[in-house]
Amino acid sequence: MEIQLFNGLHDRLETFKPIQPGKVNMYVCGPTVYDYVHIGNLRPLVVFDVLKKLFIALGYQVHHVSNYTDIDDRIIEKAQKEKVDEMTISQRYIKAYQQDVAKMNALLPNQTPTVTEHLPAMIAFIAKLIQDGFAYKTSSGDVFFRVNKIKNYGQLSHIDLHENKIGARVEANPDKENPFDFALWKHTTLGITYDAPFGAGRPGWHTECVVMIKETFNQTLIDIHGGGFDLKFPHHENEMAQAQAAYQSHLANYWLHNGFINLNAEKMSKSTGNIFLAKDFLATYSGPLLRYILLATHYRMPVNISQLIIDNAQQELKKIQIGIAHLASFIQLHGGNVLPLKGIAPQAFLAALADDINTSNALTILHQHVKEAQALLRQPQTLIEPLLNRFFTIQAMLSILGLAIEFTILTKEDHQLYKDYVSAKSNQNFGRSDEIRKILHQRNILF
Repeated sequence: MEIQLFNGLHDRLETFKPIQPGKVNMYVCGPTVYDYVHIGNLRPLVVFDVLKKLFIALGYQVHHVSNYTDIDDRIIEKAQKEKVDEMTISQRYIKAYQQDVAKMNALLPNQTPTVTEHLPAMIAFIAKLIQDGFAYKTSSGDVFFRVNKIKNYGQLSHIDLHENKIGARVEANPDKENPFDFALWKHTTLGITYDAPFGAGRPGWHTECVVMIKETFNQTLIDIHGGGFDLKFPHHENEMAQAQAAYQSHLANYWLHNGFINLNAEKMSKSTGNIFLAKDFLATYSGPLLRYILLATHYRMPVNISQLIIDNAQQELKKIQIGIAHLASFIQLHGGNVLPLKGIAPQAFLAALADDINTSNALTILHQHVKEAQALLRQPQTLIEPLLNRFFTIQAMLSILGLAIEFTILTKEDHQLYKDYVSAKSNQNFGRSDEIRKILHQRNILF
């Protein structure tokens, strides 16, 4: 099955063709671990988790890497405020993020590199850029990348350097040769610093992913590089520029970017205070609910989070939960085994996801299968085999979407209770049968 992906490098849908047949190398920019993440930070987690699971379902081997930025001015600021070292701060929020990931039922990346682990390689990389004339050290000790050495700078973000205003995501600095030059190394005495041939300091943000891709994949060109749309410029543009300078490579063949999340129709941002922390949402609601909300909209479109959206998603998710619970219970009560889970997602479902990760269409197909299963349950003398096939097909779809829907595994006591219910009902002991039915209903065995 062909997979179509919207490639941000060319701003068009393209058929995915891996560098190595049957293998996918995918790098997704991870969080800067200076605080708890908000729900917007979890959108790329969900998008690329579904893509990874789709590739696996289609028989690909996937090498998935996602980093942690554990050196950052905001980490240093918080460490100084709390009078602890930077590692204490970064490890605290890495742990918190991993807890969120688990609740979102996402597969862990194969590797999760950090800046501190790859500093020697980053320093060597910057030194080589200086040696080759692609970077320069200023009188203040900072090291900047020479953007004008890259002829097609702006090819990813499609920006016009002459039209883009200084101050609009471009830092004004009199030490720069060109306003668009960006920092590779910051000379500073504030917070943690590292020794380098070009002076003590710490790395800039845009270099880490270029180096980590080389270090973790052991190659300079990978299949997919992903992240939020806000990373397209300047972060991903600057990554590509460095890769072109160092490797004569555009770093990735496919650049994928997910849309923003708005909270009550306004852009979500920590700087403005309009945020919903992931840990708070997950504590108030659930991982499957947040995941469903994010899946219900195409990944390149903005998602608006409001109480109405949450309530509607809860109703839709509940339809799936009740359908699965009812199906699993009926199968078990009539001699079927719902474990181990096995099954293959239908072609229409896979085709929806292969069409640029169209999760909204995939959810529609999932709902249709749940609805059809409910119709089968209502038929007299329903055979177990068709129900089992339908159950496992639905589970295969849920697995790829990452929706963890719980269902009850019946015990011997549950089976006996059901037999007692059937016996009481057949003997017209309706008081007893009603009593047992209430218990079975409470245990999600009868609906």
